[in-house]
Amino acid sequence: MWLVELPPGWGSERRALPASLAQCAQSSARPCQVRIRMAESSKLQLFIKASDDGESIGHCPFCQRLFMVLLLKGVPFTLTTVDVKRSLDVLKAFAPGSQLPVLLYDGEPKTDTIKIEEFLEETLRPPKYPSLVPRYKESFVAGNDVFHKFSAYIKNPLPAQDEALQSGLLKALWKLDTYLRTPLEYELAQDPRLTVSRRRFLDGDQLTLADCSLLPKLNIVHVVCEHYRQFGIPKDLRGIWQYLNNAQEVKEFKYTCPNNEEIVQAYSPVDRSSGEQRPLPSPRSPMAPLSPSINGQCQSPRAGGGAGGRV
Repeated sequence: MWLVELPPGWGSERRALPASLAQCAQSSARPCQVRIRMAESSKLQLFIKASDDGESIGHCPFCQRLFMVLLLKGVPFTLTTVDVKRSLDVLKAFAPGSQLPVLLYDGEPKTDTIKIEEFLEETLRPPKYPSLVPRYKESFVAGNDVFHKFSAYIKNPLPAQDEALQSGLLKALWKLDTYLRTPLEYELAQDPRLTVSRRRFLDGDQLTLADCSLLPKLNIVHVVCEHYRQFGIPKDLRGIWQYLNNAQEVKEFKYTCPNNEEIVQAYSPVDRSSGEQRPLPSPRSPMAPLSPSINGQCQSPRAGGGAGGRV
């Protein structure tokens, strides 16, 4: 089990996290920006879905959401990737039958993503830890219908209905783009003549709980639609593209993403190239992104399947 201890200020400084926790542990060319040693236990333990290789971060937006929250809080924690095909028994001792993600706090299991988020916000609060609650209530609901519209579109087995369902998805994306491009109150207070927002994320220049919820899903929308329907997020939705590009620049998002191949594979049942479309499995699972000005894909650290990396 790897212990990755965050240095002071990690949660607030925009430092580059090593592309792989394993690489960092094995590299001696220069000091890592995180200190790694073997760990046996910690106060906070997060269990998330592993990829098909049984080690890397798997496809699960709920897992990525909580992973991002803990990184933004800047608190050390043990990260364990669980191979759901072979290693679910790792949860039997404390959370039998639970779906990932699972959080252990002082040995007490917590299994509901929203309640875990609320618990972390109440427990890891200022002044020691940053508050991640958005200032504006509108930020909480911005884009909340995008994934619903995407699911209806991508799971539709009848090509004749694609146009109408795609139109619904586009309307939801346009609404989100409008919010991202509209200056917030604090921006207008600084510059009353501002017509297009200059902020980086939903609620301002720092990631909040709203971003942790939306970004993993928004990334899936782009990757899956482009791969299986040759329909990507329109380039003229500049607010969304800038939002995705800004997210790619921060470690809390960049290093919590599964590989794009993981996302594509998870949605393989919607592939129509074989002449038939299979129903998607219902497990809670996540996603990642691409954008016109983004080269490559999300990078994710490897934390051994059934093993852990304390981040």
